[in-house]
Amino acid sequence: MSVRKLKPVTPGQRFRVVNGFDAITTDKPEKSLLAPLKKSGGRNSQGKMTIRQKGGGHKRRYRVIDFKRDKRDVAAEVKSIQYDPNRTAFIALLAYADGEKRYVIAQNGLQVGQQVVSGENVAPEIGNAMPLAGIPLGTIISCMELRPGQGAVMARSAGTFAQLMAKDGKFVTVKMPSGETRLILSGCMATIGAVSNSDHQLLVSGKAGRSRWLGRRPRTRPVAMNPVDHPMGGGEGRASGGHPRSRNGIPAKGYKTRSRTKSTNKYIIERRKK
Repeated sequence: MSVRKLKPVTPGQRFRVVNGFDAITTDKPEKSLLAPLKKSGGRNSQGKMTIRQKGGGHKRRYRVIDFKRDKRDVAAEVKSIQYDPNRTAFIALLAYADGEKRYVIAQNGLQVGQQVVSGENVAPEIGNAMPLAGIPLGTIISCMELRPGQGAVMARSAGTFAQLMAKDGKFVTVKMPSGETRLILSGCMATIGAVSNSDHQLLVSGKAGRSRWLGRRPRTRPVAMNPVDHPMGGGEGRASGGHPRSRNGIPAKGYKTRSRTKSTNKYIIERRKK
């Protein structure tokens, strides 16, 4: 992983930091694993805007990712590491021994030509997927399920990872990327290794236009609005805006929004750090 700082030949390039893409091996996606992706522009089925600051952006095609890793005990060879415009992590194209091809989230250190396998009795090596019950304590893991058979939902973005801390009966204790420590059923699948593209956090877009390419529209500061538009709007002159809160009045910056009666609270051992 590496990043490149561009020469200031234009104002937009002056502060721009781009990904070196040295881990990428091809720029041609697997056609059989592509699906069309329609833009909503933040509108719902009635055509009403439900999410602001969305719209435009470059046309994309969805890469169908295998989050379940349910092809058990069949070895697969890593054919290529590719860029995915729909996520921050890189993806790996696997070719199984029976001829099937699938995309998976690529882990840090995954190499072309490497063999990976999913199953209960596999070695805890980078790229292999296995139930949490069979993973040694202290192992760095990613792409975890929250319910067995659900498919990976946690630790999927660039550079993220969790750590297996303890095992107790049908539950294991996992330290999450947020710092939260929680219990997860030991039958849930996880992949060995941290997610690829850990340098993603170092990138600098350089200009506002790149946000538009990504489908993000301009955002109006709440303190610049009128009182009818936002709780922080209004005031004479350059008013600071009062207590930070959302458009519908929910306080920000430290206000806890998680329900105290949520049924899954009993699985959280230690809350995430503030």
